[in-house]
Amino acid sequence: MNLPNKLTVVRLIIIPFFLLLMVLPLQSWGAISFWSATIPVSQFIAAILFIAATLTDNLDGRIARKHHLVTNFGKFTDPLADKLLVMTAFIVLTGNQVVPAWVTSIIIWRELSVTGLRLLLVEQDGIVLAAKMPGKIKTTTQFIAIIFLLLNNVIFAIWGIPFGQIMLYICLFFTIYSGVDYFIQGRDVFSDGFK
Repeated sequence: MNLPNKLTVVRLIIIPFFLLLMVLPLQSWGAISFWSATIPVSQFIAAILFIAATLTDNLDGRIARKHHLVTNFGKFTDPLADKLLVMTAFIVLTGNQVVPAWVTSIIIWRELSVTGLRLLLVEQDGIVLAAKMPGKIKTTTQFIAIIFLLLNNVIFAIWGIPFGQIMLYICLFFTIYSGVDYFIQGRDVFSDGFK
């Protein structure tokens, strides 16, 4: 259990705590206000946990590659932890009527479809479908959208700019675009179904 794998496990452990903070009725904890945004304390703590989890995501991959600590456990759990974190956040935000259900459905559909495609490619041809720039932009904009939606557009609320919502639709565009791109790259995996 090397350091990158420990960071991934920490990310997995954060997810249920994030979920509980977002769904339990903790209104008695009150709210905090800053930069023209009012945020329930439980939601603020959940946002801090989400930010911590996204930082471990960036860190564990860098450490694993730099120090040659790539393991099968890491290859499996790192993308799993990322998807669980993002999907949990979007489902909770949908339940809180912050994100439309159709947006969350598209995001989850894309994540599961691309994961399935990657598994097929590895199983059939031993090909690892590397993340390209649209996929990286998708991931970054997802994280930014979730953070600002959790923090009720903090900073941007001063000017009445719905920054979290803007990032949500940018991330939706790159979610669809990168998903289509992955399927174009991996289309040969389905060739046996059309013979």
